[in-house]
Amino acid sequence: MDLAKLALHVPTILFPRSGVDLTRWTVIACDQYTAEPEYWEAVDQVVGSAPSTLRLTFPEVFLGKDDEATRIAAINAAMDRYLADGTLRELPPGFVLLDRQTAHVPSRKGLIVALDLEHYDYLPGAQTLIRATEGTILDRLPPRIRVREKAPIELPHIMVLIDDPERTVIEPLFDRELPSLYDFELMQNGGRLRGWHVDEPAVIDQIGRALERLADPRRFEERYGSDQVMLYAMGDGNHSFATAKAIWEQLKAATPDPATIMDHPARYALVELVNVHDPGLEFEAIHRVLFAVDADNLLACAKAHFSAVGTPCRVDWLADAVEAAAAQAAAPDGSHAIPFIAGGRHGLLTVVHPHLTLAVATLQEFLDAYLAEGAHGHIDYIHGAAAVERLSAAADAVGFLLPALSKHELFRTIVHDGALARKTFSMGEADEKRFYLECRRITP
Repeated sequence: MDLAKLALHVPTILFPRSGVDLTRWTVIACDQYTAEPEYWEAVDQVVGSAPSTLRLTFPEVFLGKDDEATRIAAINAAMDRYLADGTLRELPPGFVLLDRQTAHVPSRKGLIVALDLEHYDYLPGAQTLIRATEGTILDRLPPRIRVREKAPIELPHIMVLIDDPERTVIEPLFDRELPSLYDFELMQNGGRLRGWHVDEPAVIDQIGRALERLADPRRFEERYGSDQVMLYAMGDGNHSFATAKAIWEQLKAATPDPATIMDHPARYALVELVNVHDPGLEFEAIHRVLFAVDADNLLACAKAHFSAVGTPCRVDWLADAVEAAAAQAAAPDGSHAIPFIAGGRHGLLTVVHPHLTLAVATLQEFLDAYLAEGAHGHIDYIHGAAAVERLSAAADAVGFLLPALSKHELFRTIVHDGALARKTFSMGEADEKRFYLECRRITP
């Protein structure tokens, strides 16, 4: 079975040695709880002095602080130390099958694999086997590059989707007797995680053949009306995958003959594959909260912006969240009605004749223009309506609550319309995000 044509690579996983407390080792993706430093303070207290992926990653809540260079140096030093002292050990080449229980779903199944960055392009209009699902913000890559460029190992929080309605790739693996790797409780309401090693050639061949059927151009054209096959769609971690791609391209550019480094481990990135049809996978909205802004000014700017682009809007102040939800439900068909909270007050922003398909794209177009002026505050992307409500209680904060995208429309939307507006959807709530556990060398 030629896995290379499927952009698939069998990785050599680095796994914590026996005796490491996996609950303290395993922490949530670095791009979560970016407006809640208290979450990360609690994680630090749980971890203490134990070996932990907290010491190998850069929580984005700390990005832009004066100690960034010191943090990155400490991360690289911890990686070197864990490799040298045996904290991390190599498993035989193979995949990792996993089952995640969260506070919201009893089971979400995944498969840890490595994907070939030669088959990925994050630029608009890409027709590659692996595609971005949201616009890649190039100025968000440099800090991630600084973390990864001198790192000897990678840890994935990247989740990549496959469109497998017949459940032929991941789900049949649970019928096999596979060696167990772990079964433990995750910290901070993360749920429970079970994992099995997949290293038998026959099983790996089975996975490859199932993916090969999904990548059949005839099947893809029948399903989506296009012969440009997209086998993998980025779910979570789009910018982390783009960072891996950027570093791989830098390595090739710095090599007189790129053909000599095509076996370099940085050519691949470790990810978790998830079937978009998995019952345990839910798409949640990603909301927007603006900080250090004046609500009246922001809403006046919204009216001016939408009027200028020919899609007038109205702003209604309402008594509470219930009244806002009722007003949203009563909005004219085809409009984009977006509830907001400003200093604890509820309202509804309604764009009557939007020229974009998704409400999140309509809102983001305005927010980009508003923030580009430079005199306004800053934005954060928030999971969970309760967090938006809490953060938007501040006098200088405004939060917008957005609808969720149907997961069953994702592949069709990307195939026909290209990448979505950034932060359009989230795969589950914040505490359902991938936790760091498995690692892989990215230097020879």
